[in-house]
Amino acid sequence: MPIFDKCALFYCRLGIAGLSPKAPGTCGSALACLLAPYLYLPFSTGWRALILLFVFLTGSLAATRAEILLGRKDPGEVVIDELLGVWLVLLPFEQPDVILVVAAFIFFRIFDIWKPWPVRASENWLPGGFGVMLDDALAGIWALLCVGGMYYFMR
Repeated sequence: MPIFDKCALFYCRLGIAGLSPKAPGTCGSALACLLAPYLYLPFSTGWRALILLFVFLTGSLAATRAEILLGRKDPGEVVIDELLGVWLVLLPFEQPDVILVVAAFIFFRIFDIWKPWPVRASENWLPGGFGVMLDDALAGIWALLCVGGMYYFMR
């Protein structure tokens, strides 16, 4: 397998998180929470938005390649979309504490699994990996609404 393909799969799987035999999406979401304080949260909101755009674009391209390499649509081992969704939930919070990060994780997983409208429908709005990434971005927006509401009322 060419090195480019190996890198695409490594990126899509967030290393080995996507290879978990049980609940790879949950493992990817948990890893996103663990990486956020180092690779995402230290930046300003504007930089975070650019990071999300970068992850969306590169994740979409890599997930498209992974679908081809793995021979199926939206393979479970592709978890870069979970990172996008969780980090989207954390976008507006300057210095979220552990409770807020855990809430982001829980609400994101609920909406990623439940897939309320338009999350499920969005899987087919864009081709290939772009649809894979879009549905988790929308699940992240649902989760952000919940976490934001929780944050507002608890402060």
